[in-house]
Amino acid sequence: MVRLFVALSPPPKALAEVAEAVEPHRGGWPDLRWVAPELWHVTMAFLGEVGEETLPRLATRLARAAGRYPPMTLSFGAGGAFSSPSRAQVVWLGLRGGGAELSRLAASLAAGARRAGAAQTSDKPFRPHLTLARARPRGGVDARPLVEALAAFDGTPWRAEEVHLVRSHLGASVRYEVLAAWPLTGHG
Repeated sequence: MVRLFVALSPPPKALAEVAEAVEPHRGGWPDLRWVAPELWHVTMAFLGEVGEETLPRLATRLARAAGRYPPMTLSFGAGGAFSSPSRAQVVWLGLRGGGAELSRLAASLAAGARRAGAAQTSDKPFRPHLTLARARPRGGVDARPLVEALAAFDGTPWRAEEVHLVRSHLGASVRYEVLAAWPLTGHG
């Protein structure tokens, strides 16, 4: 079994802007575990544990789904938190652009993965974001000042041209491995 998700990988320039905006805040939040910048991505579909025998069918379905959608111009925007800024479990930056087309792409990728045999796909509504940090305490963190500090973030637009199938290697140091990529080639 391998732990998988499908993601958009923003370009280095967009991620450098995020890093510059976030860096001044890292030291002031000891109850947050900050995600390393080299792990930053936009999750389009969480697939969970998938048997290796499923990978060929999964590749076919994900390639088909990606091929139905055109490249999209996106940018990172204001910060937020799940479940709320006052009880934050996750602090994030929002993703602008793509509109309903981005949500349809996420739904198509998740549906293709389920049809291929990835049974653990998430049923949570798609909320495009870039995870910056996770709370250490179970009850969450009052991250209102941090969310307010990130409210004005306005990243440079970037072009999402492909989706990646990514394997998570969990443990003392988390690592992601891109297993495959498929271009967004549809005409909308």
